[in-house]
Amino acid sequence: MTPPPPRMRRRTPGASPVRRARKLGEIRRAQLITTYGVGAMIAVDNESFIVSGLDSWDISQAPKVWERRLSRSLGVKYFRLPPAPDPDEAQDGVRAVRFPVFYSCPTCKSLQPFAGFNSPAGKAECSDCEEALVPSRFVVACDHGHLSDFPYWQWVHRGNEHAAGGRCGGELRLRAEGSTASLRAVLIGCTCGAKEVSMEGAFRRQALKKLGIRCSGKRPWLSGAPAEFCDRLPRTLQRGSSSVWFPIVHSALSIPPWSEALNKIVAPYYDRLKDETPEGIRAILRFEKLLDKYPQFSPAQFIDRIAELRRLEEAPQTEQVDPLDAREEIYQQEYTTLHHTHPEQDGEHLQDFVCEPPSEGIEPLKDSGLGNVMLVKRLREVRALHTFTRVDEPSPADDMLRRSPLSGRPLEWLPAIEVSGEGVFLRLDDERLRRWEQSEQLTLRAERIRDNHNALLRERAAQGATSIPTSPASPRFLLVHTLAHILINEWSLDGGYPAAALRERLYIGKDMAGLLIYTATSDSAGSLGGIVAQGDPERLREALASALARAAWCSNDPLCMESTASGTDNLNLAACHACVLLPETSCEMNNALLDRAVLIGTHGGTVPGYFSQQ
Repeated sequence: MTPPPPRMRRRTPGASPVRRARKLGEIRRAQLITTYGVGAMIAVDNESFIVSGLDSWDISQAPKVWERRLSRSLGVKYFRLPPAPDPDEAQDGVRAVRFPVFYSCPTCKSLQPFAGFNSPAGKAECSDCEEALVPSRFVVACDHGHLSDFPYWQWVHRGNEHAAGGRCGGELRLRAEGSTASLRAVLIGCTCGAKEVSMEGAFRRQALKKLGIRCSGKRPWLSGAPAEFCDRLPRTLQRGSSSVWFPIVHSALSIPPWSEALNKIVAPYYDRLKDETPEGIRAILRFEKLLDKYPQFSPAQFIDRIAELRRLEEAPQTEQVDPLDAREEIYQQEYTTLHHTHPEQDGEHLQDFVCEPPSEGIEPLKDSGLGNVMLVKRLREVRALHTFTRVDEPSPADDMLRRSPLSGRPLEWLPAIEVSGEGVFLRLDDERLRRWEQSEQLTLRAERIRDNHNALLRERAAQGATSIPTSPASPRFLLVHTLAHILINEWSLDGGYPAAALRERLYIGKDMAGLLIYTATSDSAGSLGGIVAQGDPERLREALASALARAAWCSNDPLCMESTASGTDNLNLAACHACVLLPETSCEMNNALLDRAVLIGTHGGTVPGYFSQQ
């Protein structure tokens, strides 16, 4: 990751300027999707930077990633792995720019833009004191994604004769009083004689509005982007707060036919091949030497497969008003695929999806409430960063204006990572689920969460919105989601996997009631092997019984079970860190819409538990 190269003075007349990018540090590729993506701030030693837009990245050494279902839904042609150039060859990679601009010196107390300190090249220190500088702790953002430095001058001069817009001619000072880091101890002053004030109150919702400060409309991660008009309320945030950057990441599993070896070979050349005649396809195959590299496939197989992929791609597709809505179609296709056997084919070492039922059948699970078990012995998941939000986490009811762009100009790709793993797919028994869902008390209990969630969605919807999504909270959703959580917790104890190395994928709808628990992580914990072994019917029956026994009693009971609302925004019932909650990286719903009562019933028996019914 590097900032834009500075302009260098010519050493001799007529010599070309030398442009060298300063290398700041290294981060993992996965972090550029989930933690330090475009628009996110990252601290490097005593400096702070913001990751620049995609159009500034050096992608010359960034491999392409192909996942047709996902790229089609997001409106791009392909994905790219974040650049990871060879350090001995490359001078560039992911760009970053300095942000926030304001720094302070702990010795002379000066508070000013970084350039004013006249620091030596490649360092962040005060030229007068030779002391390491400290980047501003505070930034200003709005819920439409704009970002700017905190207005220190207006803050210290509020109510002063200069507050209307004139300049006082003084210099700002920042002083930390005492040994605490509280806002009251952070004091801002000015050498013009303005009264020193603390930062206390700066985080109040209306604090900046009362000073007449409007959103700047700036997007510092996009080079040369003009400030936009924005009437949203600016908010003060801590530079390192999680509220500064919420990624919106989409993912898809590679499923047949796209996961088959021949399709993987064709994918990089598909755009060139799809409109060619059979003779043209043969010519390209010879030119690219594909028949020499993959002698197990004939030209006729390539031609037939390209024709098949063309038919699939040209099939009518439901118009997607919002890319977020594509999730339903992607998940429905995966749910259907996971029901069928897809064995490993001889010589298909490039095959990305292998799914088979247990060899001994699922007879031991006959009365467990599970209708089907499939062992996913090989899977590939592609996760792509589509956009991001600030201030408030993403919501299905968000206005499109809340989603910030990753680039200053249209691009045909998005950054993504591909991870491989294995998993176990479980489907609930349809008939038992239908009987259980008829309970009136169960419906009333689920309505508590649904009402809270619908109220939140209405609050987050744009003013005047004509269509507001409704909460998915239902007895079926709570059941499948909570079941995934207790199994992940159980397998983290019995299977040797940390809970953070396991992920859930929920398939819930009118005709869907299933879940996939899998290890798809770029870390070493995802390649240990053995998660498929947890799907052995005998072992699964014992693990399910143990998980339900743990869920039957929480160390916070009876308060946990009798809670009328819990969790963030009151979107849970009987669910807490002592019984059900997971690391947020493992949960699709950010630990919301959970209730273990739907699994084992309430203590008084008023609400029936799915697994307590026969």
